[in-house]
Amino acid sequence: MASPRKLATVAGVCYLVTHVTSIGGLFLYGPVLHNADYIVGRGADTRVLLGALFEVVLAIAIVGTAFTLFPVARRHSEGLAVGYVGLRTLEAAVITVGIVSLLAVVTLRQHPPQGADPASLLTTGRALVAVHDWTFLLGPNFVCGANTVVMAYLMYRSQLVPRFIAVLGLVGGPLIFASAIAELFGLYQQASGVGALTAIPVFAWELTLAIWLITRGFKPSAGAIDATAASPAGSERR
Repeated sequence: MASPRKLATVAGVCYLVTHVTSIGGLFLYGPVLHNADYIVGRGADTRVLLGALFEVVLAIAIVGTAFTLFPVARRHSEGLAVGYVGLRTLEAAVITVGIVSLLAVVTLRQHPPQGADPASLLTTGRALVAVHDWTFLLGPNFVCGANTVVMAYLMYRSQLVPRFIAVLGLVGGPLIFASAIAELFGLYQQASGVGALTAIPVFAWELTLAIWLITRGFKPSAGAIDATAASPAGSERR
């Protein structure tokens, strides 16, 4: 079993990877997301494929945060720890659906079905981009808001990290969830200034959590040290 210090470091690195890959993937997807004629025009396919690769790494890192935190988190609340693993896995799965939808656009642009007219390809392409847009709302907003509250509450109650970090999550999770509801009903666009502002607390929660876990690890006073890992090497149960 890995030590809590190592688990904290890996979890922190995974959080940082999610930030880099999510921002990088969204930037690389620009041509297919913002060009309605992409599927029948001159496509930047290599750039889109690289964006897909970024998001594959993103999905893996998202799941990685949950599984590396689980061994320590379950000592304080197994139910919340399992819930976090499930929600993070769901978030990654939703993101993967969005990846597939944009890869399908690339495939149809490179190898359009025989006899397909440009109008039908445009309709299909826009529909696939719309699927990605909805996954972006459901995964990194709705589900992310829920799993943020779960882990932030566990961290606040257990004091595995300073409480000001947990408070960022307890504020940011409901805020981004409420913002997702507003976006769902068309009060403002996903890629809007208001939407970006509501995401700041969650961004701050994950970033400060990542930095703390990498540089300081879990607080020893919270009982993060696993008895098995702390026992002398070669000791046996009797």
